[in-house]
Amino acid sequence: MSDKLTARREQELRALEQRLGVHFRNLGYLNAALTHTSYANEAKRHVMHNERLEFLGDAVLELASSTYLYEHFPKLPEGELTKTRASIVCSATLAKLAGHLALGDALLLGHGEEMGGGRTRTSNLEDAFEAVIGAIYLDQGWETAKDYVLRQLEPEFARVRLGENLQDYKTILQEIVQRKPDRHVDYVELRATGPDHDRSYEFAVSIEGTVYGTGLGRSKKEAEQMAAKEALSKLRK
Repeated sequence: MSDKLTARREQELRALEQRLGVHFRNLGYLNAALTHTSYANEAKRHVMHNERLEFLGDAVLELASSTYLYEHFPKLPEGELTKTRASIVCSATLAKLAGHLALGDALLLGHGEEMGGGRTRTSNLEDAFEAVIGAIYLDQGWETAKDYVLRQLEPEFARVRLGENLQDYKTILQEIVQRKPDRHVDYVELRATGPDHDRSYEFAVSIEGTVYGTGLGRSKKEAEQMAAKEALSKLRK
């Protein structure tokens, strides 16, 4: 964590600290959390990227969210706790939260990744969000990292309390569309990105040939659900 930050980079990270609500003792951790492997690979010197911090942050995220659900939803059985946690920390949610924090703007990317739209790529945003959690944990410890996670996830926990998070959007959309005979819902894969062990998918959903929504996810099922959710929102409007 000894890389010297430029004055401009330090100013950028200090502004991000304000959005995060966390003041780092070692700003190098935050810088590493926002350094993509493509940037590190193109650097002419050794640069720490965010993959290891992502691994650590993922563990912190899972424990913090699991602890919260265990303590605040005592009537949920183990299976429902697992399903609820998965719905909360899904790829789409983490990328959305990263977007709200403008993490994409602060990413250090290699030239190819930059030109390929890396700042808005779901997998990059999700990874950065988890890496920032890992950075906070290393710099500030468990309590600060846990508090940060719970602040970020509070809107999702609120949806759990309202019973909105576990809806099967595909089934709901199908039921609405089939109220009119002979209408059909179709899901089409638009693209798949990333290596085989870490794929991201984008799907579109159409009704009688008209696209009503698109969705992103780490699995095809998740992407279809997100597309159906967007379609439902448009139909209800």
